[in-house]
Amino acid sequence: MPDLRLRESLPDDWPTLWRWLHAEPDPEWKRWDAPYFHGQAGALSYADFAAREAGRAPHPHRRIVALEGACIGQVTRWEEDPAGGGWWELGIVLYDPAHWGGGLGREALRRWTADTFAQTAAHVLTLTTWGGNARMIRAAVRAGYGECARIPEARLWQGQRWDSVKLARLRAAHLGEGGA
Repeated sequence: MPDLRLRESLPDDWPTLWRWLHAEPDPEWKRWDAPYFHGQAGALSYADFAAREAGRAPHPHRRIVALEGACIGQVTRWEEDPAGGGWWELGIVLYDPAHWGGGLGREALRRWTADTFAQTAAHVLTLTTWGGNARMIRAAVRAGYGECARIPEARLWQGQRWDSVKLARLRAAHLGEGGA
């Protein structure tokens, strides 16, 4: 496995983030990462993006996925309401399709899962995708998640109905694998 790390965002990451989030008119990653939510984003210049990023405090629930030091994606997490209930939702995106299909997403998810259990009082972690994103479902299963809910035909995308798929992982399963 190449040098894959989860780390805080650095100014060196901003050109890559701006490119994939704002400069590319129709990036491939948006067709797989809940495409039914991605509307037309307003144009944001690099200068405005960099100024916004420079003004942000470090975020404990967002990390850059770095391959050999270079930003290739992000992971996020948020606590589901009510706070303190122990349920956290995770998100992951690798922007460039050149990084898909080789296990990098699975490894980033595995590490983000371990970090989340280590850094929070999470009892259960979930991630949600759609039935058309077989790569995400496969990566989650290989990272120890199991399907816990499937809402039939909940998402409309390009004239077709798709299931919403939720996968979960319990802290007890993580501890059973030698996690802390």
